[in-house]
Amino acid sequence: MTNETNSLHAKDFAAFPEVLAGDHWIEALRDGTPVLIRPLREADRERELAFVNGLSHRSRRYRFLGDFRLTSQAQIDQLMDVDYQQRMAFIALVHDNGVLQEIGVSRYSATLEDKMCECAVTVADEWQNRGLGVLLMRHLIDYARRQGFKRMVSMDSASNEGMRDLASYLGFHRAVDTADNTQVIHTLQL
Repeated sequence: MTNETNSLHAKDFAAFPEVLAGDHWIEALRDGTPVLIRPLREADRERELAFVNGLSHRSRRYRFLGDFRLTSQAQIDQLMDVDYQQRMAFIALVHDNGVLQEIGVSRYSATLEDKMCECAVTVADEWQNRGLGVLLMRHLIDYARRQGFKRMVSMDSASNEGMRDLASYLGFHRAVDTADNTQVIHTLQL
């Protein structure tokens, strides 16, 4: 997005100056709704917790390849463990009645294999199918390239049609996981 477009929608987030500090992008979803995308910060811990706990059982199962009722302290600590090089996350925010709400997140983590990272993207159920996953993943892919990663992978449930479509749109190659045929591995050469 250009700076002109960013300033066009910056007024939507003017009440939250702490959020506009540093790298951020204000982008429009397919329906024109402006969203703020920026790196995840420690100050987002409660937002991240509310976001994960607000996902449907289906969305949690697809994101974590399992389900749980409430996010544990260990899970939230792991989700918040971002060093901006080996582990990165971008969140998407909207304001709802004067409160910033997290509606999506994309993240990667370096693997043991050199120059490879594993990624994930999650969009709140009511915000799906509006282009947010594409926006979040494009920022994540660009950032991973700048950090020197050469390959990005995502392990997903074979029944996750939304991820299948998103990964295909973004140019990922899909293969059945040879260790578990209920899962697939999406791979993108960076």
